[in-house]
Amino acid sequence: MRRRSIFLRNFVSVFLLIVWILPDHSHAAENYLSGSRFAGMANASVMIPDIWSVSHNQAGLAFLTNLTFSLHHENKFIVPQYGLNAVALAIPTKPGTLGFSFYYFGYSNYHETKSGLSFSKLFGQKISAGVQINYHSIYISEEFGRSSALSVEGGFLAQPVKGLFIGAHIFNPSQSRFQSPEGDEYLPTIFRFGLGYRFLNMVQVNLETEKQTDFKAIWKIGLEIEAVDHLYLRGGLASDPQFNTVGLGYEALGIRGDLAFSFHPQLGFTPHFTLTYTFP
Repeated sequence: MRRRSIFLRNFVSVFLLIVWILPDHSHAAENYLSGSRFAGMANASVMIPDIWSVSHNQAGLAFLTNLTFSLHHENKFIVPQYGLNAVALAIPTKPGTLGFSFYYFGYSNYHETKSGLSFSKLFGQKISAGVQINYHSIYISEEFGRSSALSVEGGFLAQPVKGLFIGAHIFNPSQSRFQSPEGDEYLPTIFRFGLGYRFLNMVQVNLETEKQTDFKAIWKIGLEIEAVDHLYLRGGLASDPQFNTVGLGYEALGIRGDLAFSFHPQLGFTPHFTLTYTFP
């Protein structure tokens, strides 16, 4: 019992440190930006179509033409209790693309989950829009129990000219919140806007800004290079909190593996790994 008590105190200390340093953790729960391809570019990704558009900009799902399934894992700052596991599924249909996602962050005595159901649709060949409804849950030991909330998010994506990508996304515009005996805990409201340009069909540069309620804007820049056929190198920078990222990916026979590392100057490294399969 004493060992468990010491462990819980240490865990709470680490948690409070992260709350103090990172604005993304100042609310009851966060919008998990998953996918190692995007993590390698500092999550400057609101304008890129991908299976992990389920957490970045649901409009991107509309550009997927095949059934796609993906698994993601990251270990924040290499703290065992700060693992994030996520799954995503995209199902293209004639009316539009359906997306399903699930996220689990934490461990047995403290964990957060997010379940999402999304729909996105193309309007012509160069513009898409998407929306998602989420169910959030937080569990904090037996003393506090479980609390839940609903949220919505959505965005648009456009390719007005060849090589240029524009995306915008808003998370939780209704300012949904968890109810608890200590008072309401709000989910963050986050707006993102970004531009990307692809050169020679092998180099993409992305620039994005992200604004969360009550915090100043974050600027992000990401780079992806197809070094050789099907091998991708990535890098990125972000401000406030400042962090750097690197990553790589390889794709063959419908399987894509992506690996990324992000570095925070106070808290250290976070490894990210994603495995994706696109059905023929």
